[in-house]
Amino acid sequence: MKRRLFFLTLTCCCSLLVIAQQTQKPPLHGKNWMAITGKPLAATAGSIIFQKGGNAVDAACAMLAATCTMWDVLSWGGETQALIYNPKTKKVIAINAMGVAPTGATVEFFKGKGYNFPPEYGPLAATTPGTPGGICYMLSEYGTMSLKEVLAPAMELAAGYAIDAQTANSMERGKARIKEWPYSKAVFLPHLGEKREAPSAGEIFVQKDLLATLTKMVDAEQAALKKGKNRKDAIMAAFDRFYKGDIAKEFVRGCKEQGGLITEQDLANWKPIEEEPLSVNYKGIDVYKLQAWTQGPMLLQSLNILENFDVKAMGYNSAKYIHTLYQTMNLTFADRDFYYGDPYFPPAEPMKGLLSKEYAKQRATLIGFEKNDPAIGPGDPYSFEGRDNPYLELMKKRGFSTDTTKRNFAPAHDIRNQVAYNANEESEYMDRLWRGTTSVEAADKEGWVVSITPSGGWLPACIAGNTGVGMSQRMQSFVLDETINPFNVVAPGKRPRVTLTPTLAMKDGKPFLSFAVQGGDTQEQNLLQFFLNMVEFGMTVQQASEAANINTNQLWLSLGGTKTDDRKPKPGSILLHDKTTEAVRAELKKMGYTLSFDDRTSGPINAIWFDWKHGSLWGGSSNHGEDYGIGW
Repeated sequence: MKRRLFFLTLTCCCSLLVIAQQTQKPPLHGKNWMAITGKPLAATAGSIIFQKGGNAVDAACAMLAATCTMWDVLSWGGETQALIYNPKTKKVIAINAMGVAPTGATVEFFKGKGYNFPPEYGPLAATTPGTPGGICYMLSEYGTMSLKEVLAPAMELAAGYAIDAQTANSMERGKARIKEWPYSKAVFLPHLGEKREAPSAGEIFVQKDLLATLTKMVDAEQAALKKGKNRKDAIMAAFDRFYKGDIAKEFVRGCKEQGGLITEQDLANWKPIEEEPLSVNYKGIDVYKLQAWTQGPMLLQSLNILENFDVKAMGYNSAKYIHTLYQTMNLTFADRDFYYGDPYFPPAEPMKGLLSKEYAKQRATLIGFEKNDPAIGPGDPYSFEGRDNPYLELMKKRGFSTDTTKRNFAPAHDIRNQVAYNANEESEYMDRLWRGTTSVEAADKEGWVVSITPSGGWLPACIAGNTGVGMSQRMQSFVLDETINPFNVVAPGKRPRVTLTPTLAMKDGKPFLSFAVQGGDTQEQNLLQFFLNMVEFGMTVQQASEAANINTNQLWLSLGGTKTDDRKPKPGSILLHDKTTEAVRAELKKMGYTLSFDDRTSGPINAIWFDWKHGSLWGGSSNHGEDYGIGW
């Protein structure tokens, strides 16, 4: 009997060892701090700040500044959205550093130029910059160091760093468009006229204008300190120089010269906002997301729906599990696409109803287990707030019914016949689905936790004048047709509903998980599955970050293309890992799915798990991309 128990114990240990060895990257471990982001050099910037005594907010700001400087799918002119756990107040807070539509950005303006959506590139794609202000605000309110200290790594990178192949090749691929913009051409194409006009991998890439801009911000802070200002006010003096001083004037001049709309008043009026995050409880875990100006609540809605099923019993990535996930996301994406928008502009989003458990139960009843529903639409959350839905006529115009006794109907905007797509069209679609963003995760032994998904100003970016700052491309996430989404119609001063979505989870009153991912409309899909991988299927943080995901294409794309056909949902279209078994493939085909495959089905997830039993931090950084972490 003892031998049998020994054999079983040994077998279990070996099985666990095999599982642990299946990850391509090792998990990160730390006792004091953890810093993870989209580039190795940027993670190093975070470690530098930690080693100098900074807290997680200081380190996160340094990593954010470094990733912007390295054009890691974003630039200094982009946007920042963050969740921060404050151990002093024991609360999760949200930072809204999303830029806004500029003066003149109206439906009539863009339709007059023949657009169905605002453009995806160039000056007319730009909202006001949010990241510089987001860094200044987070650092001044919750950091401990000076802006000079925190920007030092980024400034050293701007002075010249050995560029990586991924970024250098992105510049080369996008050089035709880059040549349309004089300031971008001067920065990104140092070898004009040669066969390769962009930098080569390993070449020292210098950004003199950006370095001058960052230097001006630091000079403003240091001048304020010399005048007796405190740390917080000195940092905000740098904020003022960017948004109201000479940097702002040059940014606006360069933007307008190239056909943009942003005015000096637009910059002067903008400021970051500290908000209350939204949250739901999933089986004893409180999960926090940003408000409805992001797609974050879609994950919360999905968890509420999935609580009505025993997903663990279905088995990880079984056909039934995949189908249930897909149908759940159909329901929540339909709500996202119709009801989410800037909460600071009317009409008010029905978030109380959307996040209610009762609404989730009703929506869960719409999931059939025989086949995919290609025509699911938004529900009626207003009835769960005790109100009448003011958009019933608009929904009828669009082709939707909120009659819960009917499952299938034909919304004219959304149904797209399943036809064979050529390779170029499919490639363009997937690029739009996955586009943009990086992530920043930081935590320290004092209990500060930061999760950020910054984005905007990705390559090929249009640089505003001699600032070295690439402008955002986030205007494209607005709609011009209220029948698609009455809450997200473009207007001056309004924030677009973005895909950017950091996450924090708390358990027993303490941090449990901090996680984020890049990837446009796939972000919430990836994060939902990552969370379930850990909570339902017992994976480690590294296993969960590398695990096979599915991607649904049954949604309105948030990015790319100026025509309605570019954005329409593709009902039943699903991306699976190329190691999906033949049995699962066959079953999904019977359910009406159109299958595609890849060896990477999740964006680069970065995450920190808090091991309270041992008093340590576990870091996970996906094997997809160049994301990297350092712990101590």
